[in-house]
Amino acid sequence: MSETFRVLIADPIHEDGRKLLESTPGFSIDVETGLDAESLIARIPSYAALIVRSKTRVTAPVIAAGAALKVIGRAGIGVDNIDVPAATERGVVVFNTPDANATTTAELTIAHLLSLSRHLPQADRSVRGGAWQPTRYVGSELSGKTLGIIGFGTIGRLVAVRAAGLKMRVLAHDPFVAPEIMAENAAEPRDLDALVAEADYVSLHCPLIDKTRNLIDADSIAHMKKGARLINCARGGLVDEAALAAALESGHLAGAALDVFVQEPPKESPLLKLESVVLTPHLGASTAEAQQAVSVRIAEDVARFLTTGAAETAVNLPRVSSEQLSRMRPYQELAQSLGRLVCALSDGPISELVVRLFGAVAELDPRPITAEALVGLLSSRLAGPVNRVNAAHLAPAQGIEVREARSEQARDYVSLVEVSAVTQGVTTTVAGTLLGGRLPRLVRIDSYDVETVPRGHFLFTQHLDQPGVVAALGGILAREGVNISRMHVGVDGNGGAEHAIALISISAPLSQAVLSEVQALPAISKAVALEL
Repeated sequence: MSETFRVLIADPIHEDGRKLLESTPGFSIDVETGLDAESLIARIPSYAALIVRSKTRVTAPVIAAGAALKVIGRAGIGVDNIDVPAATERGVVVFNTPDANATTTAELTIAHLLSLSRHLPQADRSVRGGAWQPTRYVGSELSGKTLGIIGFGTIGRLVAVRAAGLKMRVLAHDPFVAPEIMAENAAEPRDLDALVAEADYVSLHCPLIDKTRNLIDADSIAHMKKGARLINCARGGLVDEAALAAALESGHLAGAALDVFVQEPPKESPLLKLESVVLTPHLGASTAEAQQAVSVRIAEDVARFLTTGAAETAVNLPRVSSEQLSRMRPYQELAQSLGRLVCALSDGPISELVVRLFGAVAELDPRPITAEALVGLLSSRLAGPVNRVNAAHLAPAQGIEVREARSEQARDYVSLVEVSAVTQGVTTTVAGTLLGGRLPRLVRIDSYDVETVPRGHFLFTQHLDQPGVVAALGGILAREGVNISRMHVGVDGNGGAEHAIALISISAPLSQAVLSEVQALPAISKAVALEL
């Protein structure tokens, strides 16, 4: 007798998603929305799947109560209302639908682009108020203008193609996307400074992380064209709203269109008082088609996982045996550190990642180890969840080709994991091993031999092999009150005597100002602050 999968839909989803599940053989569907925590805990034990949107909170107690629970589906992007670590610990797979509303958000951007250029909201209010002032609302044609797109993921690429259809010239900036990917999507690559200086319109489509918070600030706005316009349908924290308001009031910028804000709703934002701003209440995913798309997509993912075990787009890990996990875990942890390191040392978009296993580790399946190297590489480059289930799925979207190689012949160590990244024809290679089969050690960076624990904050330098370099570095760190816990100076294993590297384990991260001071030292050719 075949197994029957019970599915509880705890938040409203589009009927097409529900019908898809109901029509799948072996599925029994219950819809019960508005459950409080206690009621959900009482209901969940017999269900194999739980589907929610943003309202229902799937906490650790809910997951613990799900004795039969195998999968949680979130019809939407964010999984903040789901305790993903608790789900992972119990072997429960979590899905979301990150790209299902990409078209909708891209179209909203184009709508803002047109509305902003032709003053449509202001003109509408004017006519409703009894005025008739066509000369007051003279607009700008988009044809022949330049659109600069910051962030070239799925949504950014859709916007680029649509803008090109409007006969606009499109520029794109994304340090983690290869120029070839941009060219395939009708965009010319630019660095950030060049993009904001050339663009008539700047549209934001990047994630909100520490490095992008207030990306558009007073300085970047000052470098924009006089009369340029800004559009943000991504995340509110990308824009310094006070700086934007000042630029609009001064006339340096001609207008802005915002769907997202630092605080939502933006009750205290200075932008609310400005006529030159078009505002919408976070409508990026608010279309009937998007609601249908996320519902159908999550239904498909849940049904496929329960019937076949496929979890390519899951945001966490499916259950693995304890025996497999115990053998694989230390190499996976090492590979993730190596992925983070090679990412930090690589300048520009990475087109290829190669993971090689030598010696005893080559007896293991390389795919989980490669996936963990990708987790380390991609986690610092993408805002969404990256894990060993979806890392291999995300890599091609970033223009990264992934290769694996194994050799049971040892290279200096009983087991060696080597990770290489190719950036614009330049290959950066790092390698590590396990001491005693469990303690990770970094042992090589390119041709330089090193030996350190890959954990914590580091300062990496490549410099001329001459007296005084290490002393200069130590002096700067001492002045900043940064303690050195470990330091390794590596020499070229190929016999080169001109250059050396230093890998310094430090007690705190370095500010950009301090790192710039290190980079300015005459003997230093490269300096990178990183965290492993």
